[in-house]
Amino acid sequence: MTTLSVGLRRRRLLPVGLHTVRGTAGVLLVGAVVLAGLLAPLLTDADPLAQSGLALAGPGGAHPLGTDDLGRDLFSRVLYGIRTDLLISATAVPVGALLGCALALLAATSRGADVAVQRIFDLLLAFPGLILALAVTAVLGPGRWPVVIVIALAEIPGFGRQLRAGILVQREREYALAARVGGASRARVLLRHVLPNAVDPLIVQGAIAFSLAVFIEGAMSFLGVGVRPPEPSLGGILSQSMAYLSSHPGFAAAPLVVVTALVLGLTLIAEALNEGIRR
Repeated sequence: MTTLSVGLRRRRLLPVGLHTVRGTAGVLLVGAVVLAGLLAPLLTDADPLAQSGLALAGPGGAHPLGTDDLGRDLFSRVLYGIRTDLLISATAVPVGALLGCALALLAATSRGADVAVQRIFDLLLAFPGLILALAVTAVLGPGRWPVVIVIALAEIPGFGRQLRAGILVQREREYALAARVGGASRARVLLRHVLPNAVDPLIVQGAIAFSLAVFIEGAMSFLGVGVRPPEPSLGGILSQSMAYLSSHPGFAAAPLVVVTALVLGLTLIAEALNEGIRR
């Protein structure tokens, strides 16, 4: 496989995958949620932190989704909660991806490095997400950065193992063997020939990683070890709503719908991209 064919294949990946029904539905769902978060200041002029005397008010008037238990506008809090989740995910996932890929490249340099890197992946996978979150927050306390650290650590094995598996397959292909026979160094074969052909699955892993990041942030904020109140986050709003689930079910409806749409959209995108890669 030449470098040109690799480039053409990668350029076809997005159209082939995302122009399917699944891909289009996923892009629309994720796009709607992302736009809602980015355009929050234009969609509402309500302060997400401002309290009023209308605690647990129903939808209507100045509060399209009603208010929470402290009288804060739910529509505003959900929109700004989306922004919080997007900012955390957009910071943590690339960090986890870079660290995982760096470890995978290190593993490709020698047998000893490969064994050491695999043990690092096993160690990270040995800690359940909740235990890892509690351990990090026990040291650093709750807040945005502990959530970012937990998500990044949780993403390292996924990206690292995907890239390592791709490198192991691609470096035994004919074009890699021909490059080695032609006198190319180990580093040149890895970076110039093997790596460009091993990264396609990382695109799918990226969509899966963002959905996992949404889950982790939501779980940590739900348990009170994530984003600190009164800063809005989707998990935090869901946590607040649990005490009023029977009397005011609408309190939990909006953040739950947003989280479901975001995770479903990312899952559909991952499936569509995976289908595109296999074609």
